[in-house]
Amino acid sequence: MDLDRLAAWLRCPVCGDDLQAVPPLVLRCRRGHAVDANKRGYASLLPAGTRVTGDTAEMLSARGRFLDAGHYSPISQGIADVLGIGEHGVTDADRSRRVLDAGCGTGHYLRALLDRLSDAHGLAADLSVDAVRTAVRGRHDVDGVVADTWAGLPVRDGVADLVLDVFAPRNMADFHRVLGRGGLLLIVAAGPEHLRQLREAGRAVGIQADKRERILASADALFEPLSETRIRHDLLLPADDIDRLLGMGPSAHHRHARGGSDVPCPEARSSPIEVTLDVTIHLMRRSDSPGT
Repeated sequence: MDLDRLAAWLRCPVCGDDLQAVPPLVLRCRRGHAVDANKRGYASLLPAGTRVTGDTAEMLSARGRFLDAGHYSPISQGIADVLGIGEHGVTDADRSRRVLDAGCGTGHYLRALLDRLSDAHGLAADLSVDAVRTAVRGRHDVDGVVADTWAGLPVRDGVADLVLDVFAPRNMADFHRVLGRGGLLLIVAAGPEHLRQLREAGRAVGIQADKRERILASADALFEPLSETRIRHDLLLPADDIDRLLGMGPSAHHRHARGGSDVPCPEARSSPIEVTLDVTIHLMRRSDSPGT
């Protein structure tokens, strides 16, 4: 791991001062607050006594297997297409390209993006220690922090060039804070037809009808909208992948909360099911207007 690089992302969760690397595995601010880093390349900066937990190892395993099968590859491709080569400044050769993945999950989308960029590196942030551990595993170009995205990240002001938020909580004011001048925010959010067949069957949680409007309203005065790109595909998924899809996201939390299971009749498991992938990619630039 690169302790100096990890420290360069982070600020003290107690006082907000920048953290500095103290080898071999300590991060400390000038006021003496210190946390231990993990030799695998991440640190937990959750406040003591935090009871909220993120995605479980079981959910992350299901997500990893589903995403590795390529079913959501149109999203990764869409992210790359929206950012473009040299477009909006993301891939300018004279820029450091520091990518913050807020609510990283397995790190699938962050890794896919970094694989397309040279000399870029990322910070994988998630409430789940299992998620961050998964995201940094085997990557020399990804550091990690266990933190609550919704409550505000222990990340330095203006340190990121790009914030990714894929199916994750959105703290727009905090995203504005951690981005540098001209920095970009890329949000991937479910569209109105996303997983429609499973929702109609009562197997997946619903989607806010005004999700798009909520995103734009929360960005007002903080970000300048650059583009909206809709990606829609009909997927034909076998039963095992349906199980993984339902077990990897919000529907899994819902199913566990009600203490039930999601086992369709044998006939429903005998043939693939058509499921709609429908997402919108919002690209925005940080507003540098006075007062923001």
